[in-house]
Amino acid sequence: MIPFPFVCWAKNLVFSLIKHLIHVDFHEIFQRMKPMDRVLFLIIHGVDRSGMQWHRFPVFLGIAYLLTRRHLHNQYSLLNVGKNPGNDGFNPSDFRYRTADGKFNDPYDKAAGSADSFFGRNMPPVDHREGLLKPNPMVVATKLLARRQLIDTGKQFNLIAASWIQFMIHDWVEHLESTHQIKLEAPENVADQCPLTSFMFYETKKVNTGLDDIKKGHLNIKTSWWDGSSMYGSNSSELHKVRTYKEGKLKIVKDNHLQQDDQDELDISGTIRNGWIGVSTLKGLFILEHNAICDVLKKEYPDLDDESLYRHARLVTSAVMAKIHTIDWTVELLKTDTLRVGMRGNWYGLLGKRFKDTFGHVGGKLLGGLVGLKEPNNYGVPYSLTEEFVSVYRLHPLLPDYFYIRDTDSPPGPNKSPNLSHKVEMSNAIGSRGEKELANIGFTTRMVSMGHQASGALELWNYPVWLRDVVPQNIDATDRFDHVDLASLEIYRDRERNVPRYNEFRRSLFLIPISKWEDLTNNQDVIDTLREVYGDDIEQMDLLVGLLAERKIKGFALCETAFVIFLIMASRRLEADRFFTSDFNEKVYTKKGFEWVKTSESLKDVLDRHYPGMTDRWMNSTSAFTVWDASPDPVSRIPIYLRLPQ
Repeated sequence: MIPFPFVCWAKNLVFSLIKHLIHVDFHEIFQRMKPMDRVLFLIIHGVDRSGMQWHRFPVFLGIAYLLTRRHLHNQYSLLNVGKNPGNDGFNPSDFRYRTADGKFNDPYDKAAGSADSFFGRNMPPVDHREGLLKPNPMVVATKLLARRQLIDTGKQFNLIAASWIQFMIHDWVEHLESTHQIKLEAPENVADQCPLTSFMFYETKKVNTGLDDIKKGHLNIKTSWWDGSSMYGSNSSELHKVRTYKEGKLKIVKDNHLQQDDQDELDISGTIRNGWIGVSTLKGLFILEHNAICDVLKKEYPDLDDESLYRHARLVTSAVMAKIHTIDWTVELLKTDTLRVGMRGNWYGLLGKRFKDTFGHVGGKLLGGLVGLKEPNNYGVPYSLTEEFVSVYRLHPLLPDYFYIRDTDSPPGPNKSPNLSHKVEMSNAIGSRGEKELANIGFTTRMVSMGHQASGALELWNYPVWLRDVVPQNIDATDRFDHVDLASLEIYRDRERNVPRYNEFRRSLFLIPISKWEDLTNNQDVIDTLREVYGDDIEQMDLLVGLLAERKIKGFALCETAFVIFLIMASRRLEADRFFTSDFNEKVYTKKGFEWVKTSESLKDVLDRHYPGMTDRWMNSTSAFTVWDASPDPVSRIPIYLRLPQ
């Protein structure tokens, strides 16, 4: 047996020989890694330091880089927050359905991912108490975020895509607030440029975790699973409101509008807080999808009762939404061949759809995909969504200033584009006011209008000014008294929740930190303003500012730093979920329900199912998330794994 001191000496010798190859900020984490992980780290770090840029590699090499990076993050970027209560002896076979509050999914931890459980972490929290207002969030928002003039995404991403991500966010995350209010005030030097010179809001509630390392955490009042809780709710009370208790169906009214409560005239849906007409339109579509699944299941299995029909239809509908997000929405967000392979690989594996549909799940997660694995895998950390995940999904610059309503009664123009009817200020399209303002606009007109309008781009100076004076809502969607400056509030929230600022955030993700402003951008106006706000202290730059300022990979609508969190969590949402792994089968979903998921490939498929002829008439693009008058995606004869970036 080799003496322990000799092992330590040998490890230190090896490290001394290779440490010059490793950025000094990663020496400590490197020494804590397992031997094989050190080798893998040297590979990805070598690529990063060399400037070769993985996204310029042939597709098969780019995928190898991303798989290596994902493996390392699964080992070192998942931190538990809160004690694990265990499973209390429950039998997963007793819960072959998604529960109202998200419990009983993880076979070994009944509370994992459920409503009112802790947000996890992808990196250690950073205490910002001394610098909570440095620099003042309203200065940051005014100088660096506020829209000067709309920058859009061209043809890549449309308003359906912007609505879709809010639809998903309402499914995944919402922090529990305390009853204590905080006031932010604009300093004199920016007060005349702020729509609000001060505003009040509720702080995020801090809860004892019972742990020694991360002592305080925050609770997610939504279920963290991909379970459609934006439609179904995150508890039995919310679920009760949306169900008809007839043939498993949910409440909906004519032309796909959400049903309203007779007493308060608010929409009946799982999550109705802080929404807008685009989100409610998608909710209506997928309530229609749920109800159509109920009809098919009832016809195929006439003995199924209301509860069974509801449970099966929810499983199927949730899976369809997860699949659309994985292989349709995300592919348009990160529009490269490498990410197309990567996202389809998450669902189908590298062997592809045709092989998996024919032979089933073969060859583990690499060849067969994450979906359909024999067992869920949480890598030893109870599943939850994370504070960092919330931070990188601050995507409000996607929203424009006006919603352009199209005329769907006139014939299509070039590339199936409709004429413009009129425009509505976005401030009049949000909340209950927006529902009333646009109540007479039918589903087809809403969807076609959103499809033909480009979203905003995720850039500095592109945060909607109308969101700097907006009425927030309570959980029940009633309006609050105090208006808020959302741009300033988002800067404050990251600091309040102990999310690292940009440079430390990058270090924690094994990304090389910037050493000067020019490493971030070559836009001199941006550099000058960054210096004006933060001086020469790059460590003080807020995360949201860095994410919007960072140069983007060609084809990416968001930056690489945000993408790395996405790389970790997009896979984890599937791999840790029993209903996408061990229970993703005909027995649990029913044969007919499982077939429904297998044959649904895109949002266009859902639209065609319920509104036949709409996309044929109005959509020229390949994906419903791309601006609809865009040219279809070109077809290449080169095998996708061998392609080079354009």
